[in-house]
Amino acid sequence: MQKLVLALYSDDSTVRSSVVAALGKQLDKDLPNHEIKEFATADALRLYVDSKKQVDLFILDAEAVPEGGMGVCRQLKDEVFNCPPVLLITARSSDNWLATWSRAEATVMHPIDPFTIAAKCAGLLKSDSALAK
Repeated sequence: MQKLVLALYSDDSTVRSSVVAALGKQLDKDLPNHEIKEFATADALRLYVDSKKQVDLFILDAEAVPEGGMGVCRQLKDEVFNCPPVLLITARSSDNWLATWSRAEATVMHPIDPFTIAAKCAGLLKSDSALAK
């Protein structure tokens, strides 16, 4: 099975570092190794997506500035055919209704808990039909 590609968007390098450290190289023994592509701007993420490169899971920081992950998620879901699943990182549990509006499949909260984010990412990847390809 080929390596999975996770696209991580946050303007905050400490958030990106926390996610990369939490996810390691393999989320679950039933999943192949993964590679994390990091993006500090939504424009850079969009350029990557527009180039039709592989993405199996998006991890978006809802607190990113100037463009938050929720708006980016909504745009991806509206514009990307068969959009891969999206995990949003939110600051408050009260933001979950906005995550639903953005059509994200799952959320985790700041600060990053390694076990929670790894389990949610693995669950999304296992349930996504992209793995059946």
